[in-house]
Amino acid sequence: MRAVDLIRKKRDSGEHSREEIEYLVSAYTHDEIPDYQMAAWLMASWIRGLSRAELAALTEAMLHSGEVVDHSYLPVKKVDKHSTGGVGDKTSLILAPIVAAGGLAVPMISGRGLGHTGGTLDKLEAIPGFNTFLSLGDFKRVLRECGMALIGQTAEIAPADKKIYALRDATSTVENIGLICASIMSKKLAEGIDALVLDVKTGSGAFMRKEEDAVALAEVMVDTAKRVGKKCVALITDMGQPLGRFAGHSNELIESIEVLRGGGAADLRDLSLELSAWMFCLGERTKSVEEGRGLAAEMVSNGKALEKLRECVRLQGGNVRVVDDTSLLPGARGCVDVKSAGAGFVQDIHCLELGIALAMIGGGREKKEDRIDFGAGLEFHKRIGDAVQAGEPLVTVRYNADAQVQAAQKMIAESYVISDKKPPARALIRRIIGG
Repeated sequence: MRAVDLIRKKRDSGEHSREEIEYLVSAYTHDEIPDYQMAAWLMASWIRGLSRAELAALTEAMLHSGEVVDHSYLPVKKVDKHSTGGVGDKTSLILAPIVAAGGLAVPMISGRGLGHTGGTLDKLEAIPGFNTFLSLGDFKRVLRECGMALIGQTAEIAPADKKIYALRDATSTVENIGLICASIMSKKLAEGIDALVLDVKTGSGAFMRKEEDAVALAEVMVDTAKRVGKKCVALITDMGQPLGRFAGHSNELIESIEVLRGGGAADLRDLSLELSAWMFCLGERTKSVEEGRGLAAEMVSNGKALEKLRECVRLQGGNVRVVDDTSLLPGARGCVDVKSAGAGFVQDIHCLELGIALAMIGGGREKKEDRIDFGAGLEFHKRIGDAVQAGEPLVTVRYNADAQVQAAQKMIAESYVISDKKPPARALIRRIIGG
């Protein structure tokens, strides 16, 4: 087989055989196909789409490009959560300690920032010393000791996805149901989990902006998980505005710690508890989601979730003092407010532009080799439906590099729609698939 022939076949709307998909994945993983050819195939697949048969073959090829982890040494159920991402989406940092404190194991293999969204690994690496590059043996050791471990793909786990994930980010081939599903499910199924909770975002700051597209993605992922014998549920949640009050790596860690202390923004807190509740239910720790909500709230109120975060940070080499003194996290040397040009109500927010603006000031990547500025961030003062006066701050921009601050400010200002009428309230959780 030749990569150029397979690129042409998909470009011309052909359907690949399982053998062709396996060849592409294997050859690219072993550096037999260069980035530029795989990038061309990804773009052809983004435009032409993948059939259910191609999707199944791609997921399995990526899954079996490495090792499927065996966690039979753990006496409890293994449950994970995955979000399709958005601006300010930091729930993994909150729910993993909650669920581990509540008696389940959370073997979380996460990714880096993708497109305009932040990555859990990048946020964790803002903690001085925190090691996300654990070997498979150390991953199991940490999981055994504290019930949770937060790492990136090791050389053993879904190596094909690790390479393709970075390439998609740099070639604008992210927002495709087949590619998203194969990426998520290959590494999640490789974790050795019993159940998976999916948070599929919809709205202006999501990869799936239309709710029907988010539902289609959720249905495909839930179906894929169930086909291989895993319990799975998907929550369709709103990403028409940032989640919580902060975006940016240090900022989001600080806000996550606030939630684990019992505070934080209501939307972030509510969604984190709801996702935790579903994890408890699917992991058979509780008999119902309602009971799971109670257990999640208890783990926060009694301080056990925060203590679990401390334990994980210590075991993965991070500076534990950060949990109690967030000033030890990387900061920003400058800040500037983006102010409202008029008075009225926040009618809408073009959330995607906020994520792009954050990347422009260093809080994201334009190329896969770019370094993240952990201290760069945004603080959101107004949500959809809030009243605002002319000259009142909408967003505070925190930065270390001056180069694109003015351009970012302009983009942020243009992303807020102010009108005379107060818009109707928006539901945070739109639908539940597979529940």
